[in-house]
Amino acid sequence: MKILVATEKPFAKVAIDGIREVVENAGYELALLEKYTDKQQLLEAVANADALIVRSDIVDGEVLDAAKKLQIVVRAGAGYDNIDLEAATAHHVVAMNTPGQNSNAVAELALGMMVMAVRNMYNGTSGTELKGKKLGIHAFGNVGRNVARIAKGFGMEVFAYDAYCPDDVMLQSEVTPVHSANELYRTCDIVSLHIPATAETRNSINRALVSQMPKGALLVNTARKEVINEPELLQLMQERTDLRYVTDIMPVADADFRQFEGRYFATPKKMGAQTAEANINAGIAAAKQIVDFIENGNTKFQVNK
Repeated sequence: MKILVATEKPFAKVAIDGIREVVENAGYELALLEKYTDKQQLLEAVANADALIVRSDIVDGEVLDAAKKLQIVVRAGAGYDNIDLEAATAHHVVAMNTPGQNSNAVAELALGMMVMAVRNMYNGTSGTELKGKKLGIHAFGNVGRNVARIAKGFGMEVFAYDAYCPDDVMLQSEVTPVHSANELYRTCDIVSLHIPATAETRNSINRALVSQMPKGALLVNTARKEVINEPELLQLMQERTDLRYVTDIMPVADADFRQFEGRYFATPKKMGAQTAEANINAGIAAAKQIVDFIENGNTKFQVNK
């Protein structure tokens, strides 16, 4: 039984050591493909793999066609839009993610970006504090809950909207539930996005929604760039010189957004899960899920049908 770790952007050595320990203790073989520069290298490596661990690497129909023995692919992280789920199902391959492993790392980045934005990108001028500000969390999953926990330490007033999360879960975290995206954006000085990219959410963060935010509003995106309606947000930022946007996912229209100097920032590469702790946690969780699936048939974290 061969488990392949295929990562264009490698795990830290300590994470690989942890993955190896899990895999070899179970009696399986670990294979590594790191820093590959051509898709053909991936296609050749998966040819005899029974299981696959990836990070942001694309697992599409071509990869699955080449992986004749593959039973399971695990994305080490929460998001899994780099895996073609329909193709995985068609190839009888179980696709999983590792929810929760990167949550604190992403949440800390979101708060860090908020501090930077309200302090005017550290340009030497007088900014504002987060204390007393109303923070809206759009989707109250693992990351959103960590954002709420940290934000309360800053003394923020925290609200959340999530159509799939019961009010009592939010109330247990001392977060005020609201019952529509419109209400969240009307109410909050800062909105932090934690929604996945789905057919329902793509381009959903649009002019009609964001324009309802109060004067001096800040939109923070550590989720997915696809959820932003970029043309409409660009137009709104041209009209509202008080509106700020910071993102961990560089927009397609990054060059256009850069005209808003002091009101816009994007990380050069997605940084949400780029901590030693998250790197280790997600990689080892992926390995454990594969072993559990092979030995016990556990599909708890399966994301395809």
